Amino acid sequence: MPSTTPALCLGSILLVTGCAPNVMPWERGLLAKPHMAFQPNAIEASLRQHMLISKEASSGGHGGGGGGCGCN
Repeated sequence: MPSTTPALCLGSILLVTGCAPNVMPWERGLLAKPHMAFQPNAIEASLRQHMLISKEASSGGHGGGGGGCGCN
């Protein structure tokens, strides 16, 4: 019986992930609005990332190298 437990867990996970609702065509217009974006203002997000890299004296995961002085 212990060998069937992982198979049952995997099968139940696969069945549960298939229950996600689909986005209907008339709902896509609502999701495309600017306030639904992860970063609505790309310039502001870039400046915030630059300040974070400068203050933390490190960078990583967001591209670009440089020191902590802010003079990339």
